[in-house]
Amino acid sequence: MSDKKIKIEKSSDYRNIVRRHEPRSPVLKNSAMAFLVGGFICFVGEWLAYLYRYLGADTEKSYVLVTVTFIVLASVSTALGFFDKIARFGGAGTLVPVTGFSNAVTSSAIDNRSEGFISGVGAKIFTVAGPVILYSTIAGTVYGLIYYIYKTVMIL
Repeated sequence: MSDKKIKIEKSSDYRNIVRRHEPRSPVLKNSAMAFLVGGFICFVGEWLAYLYRYLGADTEKSYVLVTVTFIVLASVSTALGFFDKIARFGGAGTLVPVTGFSNAVTSSAIDNRSEGFISGVGAKIFTVAGPVILYSTIAGTVYGLIYYIYKTVMIL
């Protein structure tokens, strides 16, 4: 046998061994927990929006206040060490909403605070969230241009 064929066989043997020994992920349980925790976060958000409207905010402002409330709560719970425990339990249900974005920014700031406020926190706060901001800005710009062109063509 050639050396190349032996390497390929060894590589596939290794992959098979790894597959047999790696722990199985409980996909159904994880999906259900993400659904329930994410749904509970949305339920709390709707309840907060109702509360803010009851206190005098209009509908649009109430949802902005809910977003700000979730950002603050996620940041504080990250700083106190609660968010990671909730995220382990709820999985993507906690990471997909704005709470996950807030956690990413806050945890980067906490991890790099020992390097100082400028070269640590300031320089590295968006290492995780930076690509999200970049690509969402690009996608929003492209969407806005398509929408503008569509509306301009529809008027003519």
